[in-house]
Amino acid sequence: MDRTRYGSSLWAHILRDQLDVTEGVFWACVLDGRLPDRGTPAAPREALPAQLVYLLLNQVGLTEEQVAEMDKSQAIERLNQFWTEGC
Repeated sequence: MDRTRYGSSLWAHILRDQLDVTEGVFWACVLDGRLPDRGTPAAPREALPAQLVYLLLNQVGLTEEQVAEMDKSQAIERLNQFWTEGC
């Protein structure tokens, strides 16, 4: 029995069906440490404290969409602007 063809077929099966990578991606991982793209979502932004969101919505009068676009420093700056300038 010639195992040359069987071995390459088995290797292709393992890469394709079990590891879900191409041969190039596999060797890049092994040799260079580059992990294959597995669709891992990006790390979420820092969440705004609930009290800050509440104040922006109910006192400042911003919409949920406006608040969702802000990072923490922008949200604090906008709240301080409201408290000092009234707008």
